[in-house]
Amino acid sequence: MYDVIIIGAGPCGIFTALEYKKMNPNSKIIMFEKGRGLQNRVCPKRTTKKCVGCSPCNITTGFSGAGAFSDGKLTLSTAVGGRIAEYIGEEKAMEVIGYVDDMYLSYGADKAVYGAEEVYDKFLEYQKDLSKHDLELVYSPLRHLGTEKSFDIYKKMQQDLEDSGVDIRFSSPVENIIIEDKKIKGVISKGEEYLSDKVVVAVGREGAHWLTKLCTEKGIEKRSSTVDIGVRVETHDEILGNINKDLYESKIIYKTKTFNDKVRTFCQNPSGIVSTEYYEDNLAVANGHSYKEKEYKTTNTNFALLVSLNLSEPFESPIDYGKNIVRNANMLSGNRVIVQRLGDLKKGRRSTHESIENCKVNATLVDAYPGDLSLALPYRVVKDLIEMFEALDGPFKGMASDDTLIYGVEVKFYSNEVITDSKFRSNIEGLYFGGDGSGHTRGLMQASANGVLIARSLV
Repeated sequence: MYDVIIIGAGPCGIFTALEYKKMNPNSKIIMFEKGRGLQNRVCPKRTTKKCVGCSPCNITTGFSGAGAFSDGKLTLSTAVGGRIAEYIGEEKAMEVIGYVDDMYLSYGADKAVYGAEEVYDKFLEYQKDLSKHDLELVYSPLRHLGTEKSFDIYKKMQQDLEDSGVDIRFSSPVENIIIEDKKIKGVISKGEEYLSDKVVVAVGREGAHWLTKLCTEKGIEKRSSTVDIGVRVETHDEILGNINKDLYESKIIYKTKTFNDKVRTFCQNPSGIVSTEYYEDNLAVANGHSYKEKEYKTTNTNFALLVSLNLSEPFESPIDYGKNIVRNANMLSGNRVIVQRLGDLKKGRRSTHESIENCKVNATLVDAYPGDLSLALPYRVVKDLIEMFEALDGPFKGMASDDTLIYGVEVKFYSNEVITDSKFRSNIEGLYFGGDGSGHTRGLMQASANGVLIARSLV
C-alpha cells in the first residue's frame, strides 16, 4: 500500500513528489513513467541527423517530460502557459510560481531573466509598435534553461527523488486505474496491481489521448477545450532583431480578419533548430529546440504559429481531430514532418527538394520532406496563418518572405480538460489531475506549480 501513486514523471509529477516528500519525508511514493530515465533519454538523431524511430520517443517521454527536452523555458507569469490562476486566484498563483522558480534556481537554473523589469520600457516600445499592426504582445518574463542544461537540472531532481526513497518505475506505462464506489483504489501497470487511496494523474501531451479514453471509460468528468493547430516557422535571426535579445520569447496574438480566429506565437527558439517529435500512434509533429551553449547555436529562429479553434457541440473529440490532421500530413510525407516555403504555400504549390535546397533560409530539420501543407491543413487554418504572416511582416520585415520556411503539422495535444475543483480533485474520490494532459497547464512552469499545489492538497 502506497501513500501516493503518481502517473507520469514530467514536471507536474516531479514537483508533486518533491513537495510531498518535503512535507512527509517518510511517505511511500511510487511513480510510473512510460518513457526512460534521464540517463537513457538520448535522441540518436543528434548524431545521426535522422530520426530512427525510438519507441517510445525519447523526446516526448521519459523523466522530465517533453517540454524540458524541447527547449526548457520557465514562464514567470500567469499570462501564458496554463490556467492555474483560474483555480486558485492570481495572487496565490504568482506566489507558487515564485516558489517553484526558487526551486529551479536551487537546482542550477540560469539566474538571468528575459523580459525582466529592467527591460520593461523596451517591452512597451515593442508593444506599441506591434499594436499598429493589430498585434498584441503579452508581457511574460521567462527564464531559459536550454535543452542541454535542462538535462543537468532534472538529473539532480531525479537523483534527489531516488535518494529520498521514491520508487520510480521507468518503461512502465499504467494500463488502467482501479475505482470502486467512485473511490480510487490503485493502478495497474504491466498486469500488476499497486494500491493507494491517493492517485495523481500527471501525464503530459503525449498521454493526453490515453487520458481522454480513460476518462470516458471510468466516468471521470471532462469537457472539450480549444484545439491548437498550426505550423513551425523558421527564419533568419535578424528578422526578429532585438526582440530576441530583450525578450527571448515574444508572445504575440492576432485576431484574423476573415474568420476572427486567434493565432498566437508559441515556443520561440532564437538561434535554434526545428525538430520532430513522435507521439502516440507514431505521429510525427514539428517542434523546436534551443541550446545554451554557443557551439550548438544556429543563425535561425524558429517558433510555432498556432490557430486556436473553438469547436462547439456535438464536437467532443479535439485530440482525435488534431491527430487526424497530423495523420493526413504524415501520409503525404512518409511519416515525416513536411517542410514548405511560405511562397509556395501562398501560390498553392508544393515545395520540392530543389526549392528547399535553394531557399535562402537553410532548413535545420534535414530529414523534413518537401511538400504541400495545404493538402493536410484545413482551408480556414491556412487562411489564418497567411493573414498572421502578413501582420507580422509589418514590425518584422521579411517575415512573410517567400523563403520563410514552415514545417507541419504542429498540434498541441491538450485539448480535453478534466474537470476538477480548486484542489485539482476529480469527481472520483482520491483521484487528482494536473499537468498539460489534464488541460490545466501548457508549459513547464505552470505544470511544475500544479504539482506543488496537488502535493499540498494531498496532505
